[in-house]
Amino acid sequence: MPETPQQPSAPPDTRTIVVVLVRDLMFSSRIAATARAANVPVKSLRDPAALAGAEGRLLIVDLNQAGTIDAAVAWKAKSSGPVVGFVSHVDSDTIARAKAAGVDRVIPRSRFVELLPELLGA
Repeated sequence: MPETPQQPSAPPDTRTIVVVLVRDLMFSSRIAATARAANVPVKSLRDPAALAGAEGRLLIVDLNQAGTIDAAVAWKAKSSGPVVGFVSHVDSDTIARAKAAGVDRVIPRSRFVELLPELLGA
């Protein structure tokens, strides 16, 4: 019986992708590994400027990285998806700026890893 050639798998629907804006490669890898385990497609970015062309259902962003709050809010306005940011728990200025700018959920970095599986399923 002749073999049927396998079709290349289609790229994931952008409505299922979680966009991750994190400069720290180790932390980004940890997020990607958790997403793979949950069968959630992830698009990882390191530069806030790259967010302008990114599509997805959710944005996860490191708020301690310069330029991420403005980029995240612009992404939210374009995509209508929620923005979840993580930040050092002692950085009260960044927490206040992010909330005032419209970041949907601001989480201390220490709790973020614990909540990540739940966030990816949201």
